[in-house]
Amino acid sequence: MRILVTGATGQVGRHLVTQLHEAGHHVRALSRTPAKADLPTGVEVVAGDLTNAATLGAAFEGVDAIHLITFGGDDDLTNGPEIIDLAARHGITRATVLSGWSPTSIESALESSAIRWTLLQPAEFMCNALEWADEIRSQGTVSMLATFPSAMVHEADIAAVAATALTHGGHEGRSYPITGPEALTPAERTRIIAEATGQDIAFVHLSEDAERARLRGYGYDEDYVEFGIQLATNPPEVSGVVLPTVEDVTGTPARSFAQWAREHAERFRTAPSFPTSPAS
Repeated sequence: MRILVTGATGQVGRHLVTQLHEAGHHVRALSRTPAKADLPTGVEVVAGDLTNAATLGAAFEGVDAIHLITFGGDDDLTNGPEIIDLAARHGITRATVLSGWSPTSIESALESSAIRWTLLQPAEFMCNALEWADEIRSQGTVSMLATFPSAMVHEADIAAVAATALTHGGHEGRSYPITGPEALTPAERTRIIAEATGQDIAFVHLSEDAERARLRGYGYDEDYVEFGIQLATNPPEVSGVVLPTVEDVTGTPARSFAQWAREHAERFRTAPSFPTSPAS
C-alpha cells in the first residue's frame, strides 16, 4: 500500500513510519521541515503543513491511506473539512486518526465523508515520563502531587494499532481506546526507571502549593496550573482501566513500562563525574 503519515516525526509517527516501512509498504512522511525529519532510508519525506491545506496536494497524490493527527503546533486543527475533502478528491479511501480527549474538525469531517476511518484514543503516553528526566539527573528524585495509577501506553503500540487498521480490513468505523498492560502510580514508575538505570531515585509527594510552584516553574499560566491540580486530585476514573485493545487488534501483547524504561534509560541516567587533575 501507499500510505501517508502525518505527524511523522512525532512520538507515534516515527514508530508508525518505521513499522509500515519494515512491513514493505511505500511510506510517504509529511513534515514541515523535511531536511530535519531523520527517518529511515527509503521513506519518502515530503513538505506540507496540516494547518494549510493548500500545501498538501502533492503529499496526497497517489496515496491509498492516511494517518492523521488532529493538531497543528499547540492547537487543534480547525480546517478538517478542507483536509478531508482534499483526501477524498485524491482517492484516499482509508484513514486512522490519533484522536484526543474531545473530537476536532478532523473527526467530524471524516464521519460525513466516504473515507473508511478508525479513531485511536490512547491513554497517557509512556513518554510523558521524559518530563522527569531533568529532575532525575540533577536531583535523583521525581516530585509531584499526583499519586493515581495510569494505564499508560507505549507509543509503538499506538503505532501498531494504527498500522493494522491502515493495512487490514475490519476496523472501519471503530474507535479504539488504547492502554498499556498495567496501571502504575508515579511512585511505581519511578521505581521501574530506577531499576532500568541502576540509580537510586526517590519519589517525593508534593503538597498542592508545592505542585503549583512546580507547574509555574515550567512557565504555565494560572489556568493550566489549576487544571493540573484538579487532574492530580480528581483524575478521571478511566485513567487506571487496563484494556486489551493492543493485543485484540494486533495479536501481540502490549509493551510494558519496564520495556519502555529500558529503551530510554540513557535519557534519565546521570553522567558519571570524573575527578579533575590538580593544576600543574
